[in-house]
Amino acid sequence: MAEIGKGVTAGKLAISVQKRLTRAQEKVMQKLGKADETRDVAFEEMVANFNKQMTEGGKLQKDLKAYLVAVKTMHDASRRLQDCLADMYEPEWFGKEEMDALTEDTDTLWLDYHQSITDKSLTSLDSYLTQFPDIKARIAKRDRKMVDFDSARHHFSSLQKGKKKDEAKIAKQAALLEMAAPSWAQGLISAHQVAQTNLSFNQAEEELGRAQKIFEELNVELQDELPSLWDNRVGVYVNTFQGLAGHQEKFHGEMNKLSQNLNDIMSKLEEQREQKKGATAAAKTGEGAKSEETNHSESASSAPKVVQRPGPPPSRPPPRPMPSPDQRQQRVDPVEDEASVSDVNTESSTTTTQQSEVTNGSDGDLPPGFLYKVKAVHEYAATDGDELELKIGDDVLVLAFDNPDEQDDGWLVGVQESHWVQNKDISAKGVFPENFTQKV
Repeated sequence: MAEIGKGVTAGKLAISVQKRLTRAQEKVMQKLGKADETRDVAFEEMVANFNKQMTEGGKLQKDLKAYLVAVKTMHDASRRLQDCLADMYEPEWFGKEEMDALTEDTDTLWLDYHQSITDKSLTSLDSYLTQFPDIKARIAKRDRKMVDFDSARHHFSSLQKGKKKDEAKIAKQAALLEMAAPSWAQGLISAHQVAQTNLSFNQAEEELGRAQKIFEELNVELQDELPSLWDNRVGVYVNTFQGLAGHQEKFHGEMNKLSQNLNDIMSKLEEQREQKKGATAAAKTGEGAKSEETNHSESASSAPKVVQRPGPPPSRPPPRPMPSPDQRQQRVDPVEDEASVSDVNTESSTTTTQQSEVTNGSDGDLPPGFLYKVKAVHEYAATDGDELELKIGDDVLVLAFDNPDEQDDGWLVGVQESHWVQNKDISAKGVFPENFTQKV
């Protein structure tokens, strides 16, 4: 309630209090059924739609703000994740500059997305909702003025009924006065009573006219505005969600491109790692080969040493049938001359001690196709009929294959030196894995 002395006079305050009392009294009479109430069903439906529209708009505003908070939270989480990746990404790795630029672009994209929704969707919705408080206040004022109109209407109606009673009462009193008062005084008394009655009636009629005018002005304005406002809600909802969908589509499209770029950088980084890994493995393989050559050279000038057992022998195709003695002889004859030339060259390039080891117990004869001699450093159990059984320390005379095309990678053919010395027969020759022997 307004305080006296701040633009409110005692007269205005009294009028305000009187209006409130009159309205309260009128509402009580209406609820008790002792006074009729002005009703407008169409307007009441408009008000119900207005309240529903205002509630839905407020909920939409609240949920949209919650969505923006979630976008801000996701932005913060994305920024922390991108910063973490940028910090861990070492400078020499592939795409370091591209990674830093991608982190910055991702942060900018989140900022633009949040700002677009705020400026276009939320701001538009806020403007739409600003009109509801004013209209709500006018609806409440219209309800108060309707009560004032009803009260003035009932007061005027009661005066109309009382006027008739007063006129009859005045006529009765005038008859009494005619008998008691002089004739000149009778007219004055009657005129005074009629004037008082007419003054109250006229005041009530004027008050009713003013109350009706105010009420109807507000009522007409709201009846024009409320339906229009109700129809506008469709456009507001369409603009809000259509704009939001457009921002989302643009954001996710740009984010998809950045995600693809990140995936490409990670793929190339993995390729770089694999290439380095392959180069390292090749370097280690080269060092191992050099070490093996060194060990091979040392073993050629010293006695065989015990080494770790090698891996399984190389895979071979199914065993080949051994040729007949006649076929072997036919194949040996052309090779024999080459072997003898090879034998001469071998003898001329080796020391006298090595020559004596090869020819010891063989009366100077070597098997046809002889190339060199090896010593078994690992045991080998033959798995096919054309393979040679080996025991550690066995000396094997390596022969040339009858048909070079039949030689498998990693396999040699030969005959036990002890067998050759005793039998002078190469029919017992067989194939064996090269990595189970060592040249002597």
